[in-house]
Amino acid sequence: MIMRSLRSLLAACLALLCACSDSGWNNPYPSSDDSENIFYGSFSERPKHLDPVSSYSENEAVFTGQIYEPVLQYHFFDRPYRLEPLTSETVPEPIYYDQDGSYLGSDPLAEDVHEVVYRIKIKPGILFQPHPCFALDEKGNYLHHKLSEQEIESKTKLSDFSSTGTRELIAADYVYQIKRLMHPKLHSPIAGFMTKYIKDLGQFGNRLREASIESSRTLDLRAHEFLGAKIVDKYTYEIRLSKKYPQFKYWLAMSFFAPVPWEADAFFNQPGMKEHNLSLDWYPVGTGPYMLTENNPNRRMVLEKNPNYRGELFPGADESDSESLMPYIDRAHYSLEKESIPGWTKFLQGYYDASGVVSDSFDQTIQFNTRGEASLTEEMKSKGINLVTAVRSSISYMGFNMVDPVVGGTSEQSLLLRRAISIAIDYEELISIFANGRGTAAQGPIPPGIFGYVEGENGINPYVYKWAGNQAKRQKLEVAKDLLFRAGYENGVNINTGEPLTLYFDTVSSGPGSKVMLNWYRKQFSKLGIDLVVRATDYNRFQEKVRKGTVQIFSWGWNADYPDPENFFFLLYGPNAKIVSQGENAVNYQNKEFDDLFVRMRSMANGSERQEVINRMLEIVRRDAPWVWGFHPTSYTLSHSWYGNAVPNLMARNTLKYKTIEVSSRSQKRNEWNRPIIWPLLAFTSLIIFALIPAWCVYVARERARLGE
Repeated sequence: MIMRSLRSLLAACLALLCACSDSGWNNPYPSSDDSENIFYGSFSERPKHLDPVSSYSENEAVFTGQIYEPVLQYHFFDRPYRLEPLTSETVPEPIYYDQDGSYLGSDPLAEDVHEVVYRIKIKPGILFQPHPCFALDEKGNYLHHKLSEQEIESKTKLSDFSSTGTRELIAADYVYQIKRLMHPKLHSPIAGFMTKYIKDLGQFGNRLREASIESSRTLDLRAHEFLGAKIVDKYTYEIRLSKKYPQFKYWLAMSFFAPVPWEADAFFNQPGMKEHNLSLDWYPVGTGPYMLTENNPNRRMVLEKNPNYRGELFPGADESDSESLMPYIDRAHYSLEKESIPGWTKFLQGYYDASGVVSDSFDQTIQFNTRGEASLTEEMKSKGINLVTAVRSSISYMGFNMVDPVVGGTSEQSLLLRRAISIAIDYEELISIFANGRGTAAQGPIPPGIFGYVEGENGINPYVYKWAGNQAKRQKLEVAKDLLFRAGYENGVNINTGEPLTLYFDTVSSGPGSKVMLNWYRKQFSKLGIDLVVRATDYNRFQEKVRKGTVQIFSWGWNADYPDPENFFFLLYGPNAKIVSQGENAVNYQNKEFDDLFVRMRSMANGSERQEVINRMLEIVRRDAPWVWGFHPTSYTLSHSWYGNAVPNLMARNTLKYKTIEVSSRSQKRNEWNRPIIWPLLAFTSLIIFALIPAWCVYVARERARLGE
């Protein structure tokens, strides 16, 4: 009887362990989702703004890009980047008029232009996502626009509302959003910039502020008109600019110019809504392929396919192929991952479909061949993981404050000093050590993929590089030392005064992680005998010093808003200097010829004539060296074999609709990679059971004796 009981106990343990051995015990998702067409990703920080009037950050665009639809988008495959219609019938072309209202042709001189008109016709039949703000009763009145405080008190999410509705997208929705840029109770980061171009926009903002002060009621923007945006008919509207600005078309692909229905403002502006996190910042309302159905930034955010979405053909697909209609993925789950290592581990386990490359695991993931080309290690290849790299449309540079008496100015001494430093700072080494090879040394401000960038020998910066062996080679240190000597510093000592040259590097970097890089910078300057003093401070103090022009040398960077050289050259445009206008010219560079060329270049169409102007501008700034040109970062993206269309598009934000998931393949791999290893537990359990047998026998014998058996 005793042995029979023990055998039963052991059999029960074995059955329990074996039953659990075929599935991953570490699966963070419900098993019911294993067969669902869901994309799994992560985020590290709560998106602050999902309202298109304010949203400008990359972590926000992950969501807003899938929900809102501006009239234009970037072609998914084409490089250089090319705009194409999204909700509009065509890519609108600017119509130029002079002061008398006469048409000026397709490419007039900027000084002749008095008004520019963009006439935009949107496609009929596009519907907004289901939303409570559109819900109507039997009489056609809005159900949720006049809720009492008691009714709102019980609402914390959109699903708490009893019904939803929709309506067709019309031109008025685009005009309404342009008006929202100037709403006195909203903040748009582009409002000030747009007042320079959109006709009457600044004055419209003043009128709205006055109206807001005079009335205690919520502003109804439909009742306020302005010249810069006009409704022509149900599906057509016009945007009027006061000057020639060809780059404006790129803004039409940003969420700032996406449609917002007036019903959404009326719904969310009810008293008590904001206190319950019911606002456009939490729950966007769009016409895009996805809608946000769960916003729990402390856990996860969920996008679901918009049931009202019209469908969009995959680029190049035949119109008769219904299977080519996007989007392909039904839902997208983004989980909060505050630390990179847990997220990386889940990616390797198959619980995230794509990932960046974690620095701590870089050597485990990436290897370089003799030509410096990156590829995956055999370990990653064996798991079917794919690597996609792309040079980002951005630049990280070191800036010289051009109003500083030592490193700034246009004197021969300061010019030669800046050139010497530019050669001495080995950015190839920096990329290798601190960026794991993820970058390309810059030859000027324009990154690859942007019009104006020139490949090969004709595109190098001859003041820092020479062309040898079919590639750009940094000038030897002896060249830099000779420049420094000609500048009046022999081995870092002022020839006239005998004083050693000390320069100051302002930074917000601090702590053990930054110490290594700062020491590397010191080493680069010490190669010339220059003592570099690091002045670390907090970000607010650093920004104040940059604004006032009291820094000397500092590191800075820029990500493209749109793929045009103007978006990089304006960082060196004189009127944009920090000390002049608090613009983006952080180094306060001033050069009249460059400024004149910039004004001319920004209003030109892409072509050989514009390229000639750009080449001259590059020559000027390379010669003057207001920046050590730094490098263009390279993005490394990993994806599993079941994740399709993982094509890098660093300008587009609405790329989720193109992606595919092979659900069965993912499920199979997850089970394979996460099958529990239970034999140690089984062996340990068996040992415990057999070790207890003697004690069990003694116990049973005593019980029998006690009971007189």
